[in-house]
Amino acid sequence: MTESLHDKNLRGFASDNYSGVHPDILTALATANEGHQVSYGEDVYTEKLTEVFESHFGPGIEVYPVFNGTGANVLSLQAALPRWGAVIAAKTAHINMDEGGAPERVGGLKLLTVETADGKLTPELIDREAWGWGDEHRAQPLAVSITQVTELGTCYTPEEIKAIADHVHERGMVLHMDGSRLANAAAHLGLPFKAFTTDAGVDVLSFGGTKNGLIFGEAVIALNPAATPGLKYLRKLNMQLASKMRFISAQFIALLEGDLWLRSAGHANAMAARLRAGIDQIPGVQATQQTQANGVFAILPEGVADRVREKFRFYDWDEARREVRWMCSFDTTEADIDAFLAAIRSEVSAS
Repeated sequence: MTESLHDKNLRGFASDNYSGVHPDILTALATANEGHQVSYGEDVYTEKLTEVFESHFGPGIEVYPVFNGTGANVLSLQAALPRWGAVIAAKTAHINMDEGGAPERVGGLKLLTVETADGKLTPELIDREAWGWGDEHRAQPLAVSITQVTELGTCYTPEEIKAIADHVHERGMVLHMDGSRLANAAAHLGLPFKAFTTDAGVDVLSFGGTKNGLIFGEAVIALNPAATPGLKYLRKLNMQLASKMRFISAQFIALLEGDLWLRSAGHANAMAARLRAGIDQIPGVQATQQTQANGVFAILPEGVADRVREKFRFYDWDEARREVRWMCSFDTTEADIDAFLAAIRSEVSAS
């Protein structure tokens, strides 16, 4: 066996992508690895995957496993829009801030972004950019993209999503949801996926797995297939068609067939709640957003972040404000949180 190249005891709070793979997912991959299966999605695992997703989102959906979240978002929006189309999103949205321009450069889309206080769009905020239909000089706003959980760690309620969906559909637009942390939202809301996606009027969903214990893989779920024609062809065109697709599908089956998705996301959320409760007791540390899922945002005193980062890695969110982001994962432990809090407390005291 190859020797490990990393310190297995090293823990961080920079991203839920830093975590390893859930053991149950590794077992599912090993099982799927036996023997041969037809490639490019004609395997028994991918066939079963649609049934599993239907149990969560309802019948009549289409499921397209892909490699990563950026690919899922670009594919979803490209299918929803004509060449002249634009998508309205929060300025903090992943498609705007963290995808290297892929929606615009690869997808050929125009992003119309809106400032928000908490990462959440509203019908009123959408209307700041939802105008100019028929004007040949303006990219046509024909889709809205919302993120659940948002990049600021906040969650939409089903009622908020329904209000957005109704508003969007009344204007002939399509509603996309970036659900890279959808399981964390479900754990926070205490609701099944369907209650705040299909039933709320979402047309197409990017469903995340990597941040909840998968080794790789996301999925595009066409909840309203009529709104996103051509996904079958666009997936290949966008280089998101896996030849050995059974290995993406087998992971999602293991995640979603039972309650692994909920246990893992619920645990990550609980660890974030523990972290938030701890920093609320440290004078000089100011939380900046509600802690509703697995992320905590806070402002630290001058110099504290860099000193704490010598032991625990995490990212600045807004360097000018000294605002940082801490993310918890399915494998974050109470001991991890307590050690992290001790390090923050020590450095704040020293400052």
